[in-house]
Formats: sequence, structure tokens, C-alpha cells
Amino acid sequence: MDWKIDQEPDAHPVFPPNVVVQIKALACQLPFDNGIPLSRFSTNDIAAEAVDRGIIAQISGSTVWRRLHQDAIKPWQYRSWILPRDPQFEQKAGLVLDLYQGIWQGTALQTNEFVISADEKTSIQARQRKHKTLPPIKQYSGKVEHEYQRMGALNYIAAWDVHRAWIKSFNFFPIFNTLSITIFIIQITLK
Repeated sequence: MDWKIDQEPDAHPVFPPNVVVQIKALACQLPFDNGIPLSRFSTNDIAAEAVDRGIIAQISGSTVWRRLHQDAIKPWQYRSWILPRDPQFEQKAGLVLDLYQGIWQGTALQTNEFVISADEKTSIQARQRKHKTLPPIKQYSGKVEHEYQRMGALNYIAAWDVHRAWIKSFNFFPIFNTLSITIFIIQITLK
């Protein structure tokens, strides 16, 4: 079959299917595995690599994007994940999942029993601006001082009651230790 590029001024060029397939295959490869020192491809990287490999004489990053978009291929996006390495992972996770279902050791939880999911954010930098923020006025935008004074580090703790759907969060603790955790537990059980 003879593939021709449409010569209309606003028309996108038409590429043979084998070129489109090779570009999509390139987008699905890890750059590093091909000796390219990148962690991920951009559409411009893919276009340049397709030309370097002789897949096509010329192609733009936006054209590559359109072809990849047709199949929802997004090599510039990724999600981090951790492969569970603990041989008892399934057993341990099962305990947590049972609690989320309101079950402990095969018995339903009572109404006075809680399942709390808690987390902390440690070492948050407390800062105070050196000068007051000024609101916008006619013909001028607001002004925010970029200089700040360090006020130490704080720790934030929050908890969520899994079955009652309430969130209990606490102000910042200056020290994250056994005492602050004990106070936290007492406060959430008194709710």
C-alpha cells in the first residue's frame, strides 16, 4: 500500500501503521534499558529517538503524543510501588483487613471497641514570615514576604476511626515521644 501524507495545510500527517506501532513500542520501553540515560521518556525524547533509530525521517513530539494518546500510553507518568518481600505479608495484611471488616481473631468487634488508623508527620518546619502579608489594593496585587524566621520543628499526629468515620487530628507536638503518644491515645479514646 502506498502511504501518502495529506498536503492540506491544517491536516495531520498520516503515518504507516508499522511506524505507529514502532513508536508505541519505543514508548513502552524503559530508556535506561536502551542505553539512554533518562528515567522516563517525554514525547520529544521519543520523537528524537524514533528519528535516531531510522523509524521515521521526521516527527514532532506533539504528533507522538497524539499517537500515544489513542491507546492511553503515558511513558512520562509512573507510580511508585513496593514489592512485598515479607514471606508473612499476606498473613499480616489479613489481620489488618479483618480489623477493617470489624473482626478480631474470628470474632466480631463490640460497639465499645475501636479500630483506629493513626499516622504522624514528623519534623515539620515551623516558620513565621518576617514581615506582614499585605492584601491586594486597587491596581496592585497582594504582597507576601518571602523571608521567614525558623521557629523550630513540630510533629503532627492524626487518627481516623475506621468504623465510625470520624477523623481526630491534633495540634502539633513539639516533641514526639512516649508521652505525646500516650496523650494522643487518651484523647482519641475519650471522644
